[in-house]
Amino acid sequence: MNISENSRVWIYQSNRPFTTDEQEAISHHLAVFIKEWQAHGQQLAAAFEIRYNRFIILSVDEEIAEASGCSIDKSVSLMKAIEQEFGLSLFDRLNIAYREGDEIKSCDRQDFESLIAEGKIHENSIVFNNLVQTKADLNTKWEVAFRQSWHAQVFTLQTEV
Repeated sequence: MNISENSRVWIYQSNRPFTTDEQEAISHHLAVFIKEWQAHGQQLAAAFEIRYNRFIILSVDEEIAEASGCSIDKSVSLMKAIEQEFGLSLFDRLNIAYREGDEIKSCDRQDFESLIAEGKIHENSIVFNNLVQTKADLNTKWEVAFRQSWHAQVFTLQTEV
């Protein structure tokens, strides 16, 4: 993304990886959208990226023009349309993404707790913090060890006896 480190970001995590065809089609929808994305008649300096065939990242350089409530609503409507067109879930905040080797996986809260209980998720497991709000944080605080994320405040790791 060629945009300021202070740019605001929104991360939409899919419940499954996109196929190559889906990723191309989604990229097309996003490219058309950001070309026309405005707030109060002012063009937004926006960008998008799809990472790991699973995450859609929208960003706006608010030093140039701030996203308004209406413009954010338009982006949410686009994401809901993408969800419907491709049979995805992009708004499930209880779908937790993590790394398993080189693979990105996701599961619901209950399955995540089971992975912790089995010792498959531990303090050094890489999880995705989709709550980051700036491009700088996306680059430094998005993919983090479990112990450094909000996950550590919500889930209790198994300790050895």
